[in-house]
Amino acid sequence: MSDFATRLLTPETWDDFASLVEANNGVWGGCWCMGFHAEGFSGTREGNREAKREHTWRGTVHQVLVYDGDQCVGWCQFGSPGELPRIKNAAKYDAGVDQLPDWRIGCIFTGSKHRERGVARAAVRGALDEIRAAGGGVVEAYPEQSDDRKPQRGAYFHTGPEELYTGFGFARERQIAKWRWVMRLEI
Repeated sequence: MSDFATRLLTPETWDDFASLVEANNGVWGGCWCMGFHAEGFSGTREGNREAKREHTWRGTVHQVLVYDGDQCVGWCQFGSPGELPRIKNAAKYDAGVDQLPDWRIGCIFTGSKHRERGVARAAVRGALDEIRAAGGGVVEAYPEQSDDRKPQRGAYFHTGPEELYTGFGFARERQIAKWRWVMRLEI
């Protein structure tokens, strides 16, 4: 396992992020990690790229990039519910929400040539460190349950597997889909 470093997505690290996304087909067909943002998908790969670039330049994105040496190999997106209002299974989530969290973890991505080396763990650790530095609070994640389930393709785990979060102390709060849970941690 490599020693990974983390840095925030900023105009200075944009090219590293863009290189990773482009090397992986735009990530899940051109998402560019826009699915959780208020505007969601633009409908085109180019539109998503430009929207993410604009968020980066305006400073309206929180995203930890994971580096193996000088190469960006993954990331973890996080932000306030206002910054990341679009989550999977939103109707079920909204029906049972008592209080919104201070922070949400959106998507996690590891480049195809760097999987199963701890990149996702480094990404979540980096995001939690940034949240702690910003004052902490209640953090929610929406991972997929992988126990008692047949193996899945990676795209199903864009929010991460449940055991990743359990390892950081997150606990299940409630189920919002057959295989998806709201998990919370206060830091």
